[in-house]
Amino acid sequence: MSSTIHPARPKRLINCVAPIRICDNGGWTDTWFAEHGKIFNIGVYPYAEVQINVYRSGDQSQRIIIFAENYGEHYSPILNGSRWDRHPLLEAAIERMGIPDDVAIQVTIYSEAPVGASTGTSAAVTVALIGALDRLTPGRLTAHEVAYTAHAIETEMLGQQCGIQDQLCSAFGGINYIEMFQYPHATVSPIHLPNTFWWELERRLTLIYLGKSHSSSRVHEKVIRDLEETGPDAKSLIALRSTAAPSRDALYAGDFIGLGAAMSKNTEAQRDLHPDLVSADAQRVIDIAVAHGAVGYKVNGAGGDGGSVTILCGPTSHVKRTMIREIEQEDQLFQNIPIYLSRVGLRTWETALS
Repeated sequence: MSSTIHPARPKRLINCVAPIRICDNGGWTDTWFAEHGKIFNIGVYPYAEVQINVYRSGDQSQRIIIFAENYGEHYSPILNGSRWDRHPLLEAAIERMGIPDDVAIQVTIYSEAPVGASTGTSAAVTVALIGALDRLTPGRLTAHEVAYTAHAIETEMLGQQCGIQDQLCSAFGGINYIEMFQYPHATVSPIHLPNTFWWELERRLTLIYLGKSHSSSRVHEKVIRDLEETGPDAKSLIALRSTAAPSRDALYAGDFIGLGAAMSKNTEAQRDLHPDLVSADAQRVIDIAVAHGAVGYKVNGAGGDGGSVTILCGPTSHVKRTMIREIEQEDQLFQNIPIYLSRVGLRTWETALS
């Protein structure tokens, strides 16, 4: 199906991209039931991409058209707040931001990151869409405002369980130490590294997709109920919070062993929350990685069935490549996702139309 369905020429072409997130040490502590948290995470590409063709109102039969490119779907949503259609997250973002009366739009959304990889892809898509829609109006939202708006869309409009770290990472990009002092309000401290260390970290990091989408499950519901009962000072939450600062400090010290230890400690803290948060597939990947000298591993996101694992490899590149080959041979569903560290977060610009 062609992505060009409007004969009218757009008067503006807005572009926006936002990175996904890996290695979220301290995850689970950026939630309403944790109340306060400390999180370390890394923004990476492949990014989520949004492009908006802006037309004059009346130049097309429908005022709003969504092209969800990954799904091959074109449709015109009905935005009345009473129900959602095919892609509630996209529709709720458009409803929340609003469209000026004098324009019509076609919104194209695309992401190279697999859906459900536990890398904050939905947050990246929402952040990118909000950033693009923000250019339709004279005002400009700050990175914090974009993140909070994206978070509110998931939690308030869609009623989903959602922490704040994914949206903050997509909005700010780079490597971050996040302190959530009162849910969902947080400060973001970017971690700036010398280029040589940045390049070495990028070379060592590997993202393995486990081949099936992560989704909330009864395991997550049980963990949330347990944490709600025990409160923000639960031992498990304290253990998770305690991995964020050592991750930050290890990077500033140029200490890959220390960073890897914090990643692995966080994964074991996830396992302590519930054994099923580190799935059998994730453990297979971890075992192969450790056998090839990996210094750390992190089950991304909340953990559980599906999703992905971040691996911090040792210093030798050919050993890393051998590890990746053996992981992909272990199970035809396992897939290495090439990643690159993002120096910036949300980016918006317009293409000149001559």
